[in-house]
Amino acid sequence: MDKIKSGDKIVTSFGAGEPQTILSRLHEIKDRVEHVKTFMALSIPEYEFLMNPDMVGHFEANTWFHGPGSRAALGAGIINTIPGHLHNGIVRTAEVEKPNVFIGTCTAVDRHGYAKMSMSVIYENRMIRNCGLVIMEVNPNLPHVWGETEVHLEQVDYFVEVDRPVPTIPQAPIGAKDLAIGKHVARLVNDGDTVQFGIGSIPNAVSRSLMDKNDLGVHTEMIPSCVADLVESGVVNGRQKTLHPGKVVGTFILGDKRLYDLAHNNPSFCLLRGDYVNNPFVIAQNDNMVSINTAIQVDLTGQVFSESIGHKMYSGSGGQNDTAEGAIHSKNGRSIICLYSTARDESISTITPNAYPGAAVTLSRNNIDYIVTEFGVAYIKGLSIRHRAEKMIEIAHPKFRDELRQSIKSEAII
Repeated sequence: MDKIKSGDKIVTSFGAGEPQTILSRLHEIKDRVEHVKTFMALSIPEYEFLMNPDMVGHFEANTWFHGPGSRAALGAGIINTIPGHLHNGIVRTAEVEKPNVFIGTCTAVDRHGYAKMSMSVIYENRMIRNCGLVIMEVNPNLPHVWGETEVHLEQVDYFVEVDRPVPTIPQAPIGAKDLAIGKHVARLVNDGDTVQFGIGSIPNAVSRSLMDKNDLGVHTEMIPSCVADLVESGVVNGRQKTLHPGKVVGTFILGDKRLYDLAHNNPSFCLLRGDYVNNPFVIAQNDNMVSINTAIQVDLTGQVFSESIGHKMYSGSGGQNDTAEGAIHSKNGRSIICLYSTARDESISTITPNAYPGAAVTLSRNNIDYIVTEFGVAYIKGLSIRHRAEKMIEIAHPKFRDELRQSIKSEAII
């Protein structure tokens, strides 16, 4: 901790690769530092330096994508949200802010002098090359995952030995609405397709509904636990992939211990840098690419709001636009958005004439083929705004359909 000084700009590794031991003690240097900026993403714990208002002026936290920890810190007013696509948003920030310290996690160094950054390589390699100070937590419990995960000891200034469990997240429980959405999505996926998944109960239900498919491939920013189900069942084997055949390709991994055990020393799992995996041009090289994402809200024209509820941030831009744009440029590709038809105990329709004021448009209506709720599938590709609205109303909750039809007239949606 004595290596951190006032004015430093620290970038940490992503998600489950976050250096939790070091970050949990960062607040201890508050009295000797000022204006230390941290840049992080998908942060899981509620760190003291994020939550305590006394840290203002000493630390300024920034994130590209909120996880449970940073989401809780929003109320403290210490953390800022930086918009940007996963494939280049972090790089664009680094060009402006120019971080000088990188802190990450890795496995033990092998006899050749290499360790593995097993949980994420979205931007970690680039930061290691560009930062003047590199500190790595060495955790013997990390799985060994193949790909662009290697870091040589000569690239690291300091190693900190830790022995803590690898961060896990349990698979979200699947409800009746999830199962209905999963079945609808499964009808849109064919044998031999390459799919992209997110995290949560809807993706879990989709994966369960794909169990009768054959020869699926995976090219995804995040490798979640539901992928392990499909691999172990033989549904995912990647034999028909046109890019990286036979490989489960991702840029970070986050799930349960069973997923990590499956990925450990498994040559079929491959983590590659985010500016490659999530580059829409690269994604489009997968024929039959299916992008499956979720949303908080959509409007009648097909605009997708996935990162905030009005002005209130919830997650971040992430890679949703990357994968959707890649899919619509893929040969026979499909871009799918899934969401529940209602929120707040069915008191609010998530399909609306207009989004809440301040809501960020995560995904352009130009990059959508299908919108799916528990009530069905709206195929909106190539449709006019009026015809899109009509299709969207068909999959809205029945008790809101008349109201939405009236809005077409009153809002002059044409």
